[in-house]
Amino acid sequence: MKSTRRSFIKRTAVASSAVIAAPTIISSTVFGANDRINAAVLGVNGRGKSHIQGLMAQKNVQVITLCDPDMNLLRERQKTFKETYKKDVALEQDLRRVMDNKDIDVVSIASPNHWHALSVIWACQAGKDVYVEKPGSHNIWEGRKMVEAAAKYDRIVQHGVQLRSSPAVNEAINLMRDGYIGRVYMARGIVFRWRGDIGDKGFSPVPAGIDYDLWTGPAPKRPFTRNLVHYNWHWHWDYGNGDVGNQGIHETDLCMWGLDVGLPTKITSMGGKYLWDDCKEVPEVLTSVYNYPEERKIIQFEVRPWCTNTEEGATVGNIFYGDKGILVVDGYDKYKTYLGQDRTPGKSGEDGGESGSGMDRGAGGTDGHFANFIEAVRKRDKTILNGPVETAHLSSGLAHLGNIAYRLDRVLTFNPKSESFINDPEADKMLRRDYREGFEVPENV
Repeated sequence: MKSTRRSFIKRTAVASSAVIAAPTIISSTVFGANDRINAAVLGVNGRGKSHIQGLMAQKNVQVITLCDPDMNLLRERQKTFKETYKKDVALEQDLRRVMDNKDIDVVSIASPNHWHALSVIWACQAGKDVYVEKPGSHNIWEGRKMVEAAAKYDRIVQHGVQLRSSPAVNEAINLMRDGYIGRVYMARGIVFRWRGDIGDKGFSPVPAGIDYDLWTGPAPKRPFTRNLVHYNWHWHWDYGNGDVGNQGIHETDLCMWGLDVGLPTKITSMGGKYLWDDCKEVPEVLTSVYNYPEERKIIQFEVRPWCTNTEEGATVGNIFYGDKGILVVDGYDKYKTYLGQDRTPGKSGEDGGESGSGMDRGAGGTDGHFANFIEAVRKRDKTILNGPVETAHLSSGLAHLGNIAYRLDRVLTFNPKSESFINDPEADKMLRRDYREGFEVPENV
């Protein structure tokens, strides 16, 4: 039986290329354990497949709509959905119709980065709760607007950084809070992923079935190219944020969480393209330093694309440095410690292994992170979210600051309170973007 959890005062949606009018929400009710939550997944090429699986793994949650500008992908996913779950699922190319659908309670966003913040804002305005893939935003200004929208419309918004739901990683954070490795003064984030030559496919006609105007959305509209659609937009500034803003958000988030810091006051970055003569705009290799001089803490972050060493056994992860030892988080779900000058092995943990921490809000991984989100939706309780919208803004913001410093090629001074640079109008311009008409992130959400 379909659940009904809210009533709406009459609202309107303007023409198909315009922003959805914000609804006035009269009430939000708590779901009972037996009330079905209806979900839509926006973006079904990459992470969207995991979103479908994660939502369908939850009790009394049903994905009823798949949305993507590419109807070819949608039909493939619809066929797979029917084979896997023995259920039908509706297809929709235009996410604005998803927002207008009162039968949909939550939306899960796995679209390209340039769509994330606006999708979150529209969903909040439409009275829906949101799970948004990392990074939460494409730039710092719109990330703050996303936070404002979640607060204004009292929505549950979860950021897709699964390690926040990992019992082992939570155990590691608690060890640091308890002083196990002493005063923690530095975090190092590493993203060593195989990212090869993507070539340059040039321009071509828009393939049948793709609504390229909707794919482009808030970003500048370039001639169609396979250099962007469907995955390699990650490596172009107008749509993606490089690997520090892709895989790296898991690690920027954990660096800040472990050090217990917000955005920094000093930022510098250096890197470039050293291997491939392809169409990527972002650096293949990037080293960023984020300094917190008043707190006597620092974050180092490094992205590498190809053959490399490991660091303390990890190729993607975090290393925390204290005056009594170090703590290494390897990937999403395990940690180890080394104490003293002799690097004596200390406590360690792994989800499903030796940690046994018994966290009661879901194990690590996508399914567990969705379980935490759905629990918060049912209870209307933001306080139990493992990856709330504020952390989405900050972890994404750290990556954005590193990218800005790289693109301007100088040390930047930042004011975390105003979220603006100090006496640097050129850098301030890079905190936001110009939006295409009809797809503007609003000043007042």
